Amino acid sequence: MLRMRGYRAAFVAAIAATSLLQAHAQQAVRSVAKGLTDVPGIKVGHFTLQERPTGCTVILAEAGAVAGVDVRGAAPATRETDLLNPMNSVQIAHAIGLSGGSAFGLDAASGVMRYLEERKIGFAFGLARVPIVPAAALFDLGVGDGRIRPTADCGYQAARTASDGAVVEGNVGAGAGATVGKAGGMSRAMKGGIGTASIMMPDGLIVAALVATNGMGDVIDPENGRVISGGRSADGSNLDDARILLHTGAIKFRMAENTTLGVVATNAILTKTEATRVAEMAHDGYARSIVPVHTPVDGDTIFTLATGVRTGAADAGLIGALAADVMAQAVVRSVRQATGIAGFPAAKDLQR
Repeated sequence: MLRMRGYRAAFVAAIAATSLLQAHAQQAVRSVAKGLTDVPGIKVGHFTLQERPTGCTVILAEAGAVAGVDVRGAAPATRETDLLNPMNSVQIAHAIGLSGGSAFGLDAASGVMRYLEERKIGFAFGLARVPIVPAAALFDLGVGDGRIRPTADCGYQAARTASDGAVVEGNVGAGAGATVGKAGGMSRAMKGGIGTASIMMPDGLIVAALVATNGMGDVIDPENGRVISGGRSADGSNLDDARILLHTGAIKFRMAENTTLGVVATNAILTKTEATRVAEMAHDGYARSIVPVHTPVDGDTIFTLATGVRTGAADAGLIGALAADVMAQAVVRSVRQATGIAGFPAAKDLQR
């Protein structure tokens, strides 16, 4: 009983802190009309294999952007993340690839490289161009026919159709086969997807996030502390609450179809070290909106792209804090914009 009282007190304190945050946030101009592409120089494209479903999402920074990454989950499927270590030489990336298909889906990044090389984008070495395309994949092989996975051609098509228009959300690209709420097993999970959000400060600073939410945990709305999508009750009609299940010892961390992948973009000038710090801080957005998160059975990863279009000194701490805010918003949008598929209802299905 004392433990539950402590939990309720923490919940009330979290709501009070959120209310204060909302009051201060009114001083900024929020935008979700475009999301990640509110940052000039960023394009987003999806390619979806509807027959499974699965797919890939490509974030293009064709002029190059200073890049960083932070991998928190213990079961990642990644490509070229070591390149983004601040100790290593290359400072910029030309694209980020996100895909379904687990490690098989990392092939999609090769197609993105081909697309950029054809347009002579990348580091010049003699007659060749080498685009820098770090990538990460989420595990969705248990949704539909797992033999259908994103390929290099899928990545090429996603890059070819990328635009700076409003980002399509929900059951597209890397989020097509995404699910959430797997603490009680896949039979009780719900549909995840792609979500995006952005914030513009009065001085013109823009910080935006895009996420493919496929976590083991439930998705929590930080504005009210309620579960909006996650593990369902045995009869499938209601939501369990992973926070309560954790306190009763009912959650078992078994390997399943997990991993949440995100990208933060800003128009600020950042060093590679600062971009990495922003990626680290952005994981707080996961922690506010996914419970549990960064588990042994998730490969949770966040990339940062800083285009440097906005000149002048930048405060990496401020950008990182805003990145956590918009990342949490993007996670919430990813499940609210998702549509149910066979065996996996969406948040909107349980609201009816």
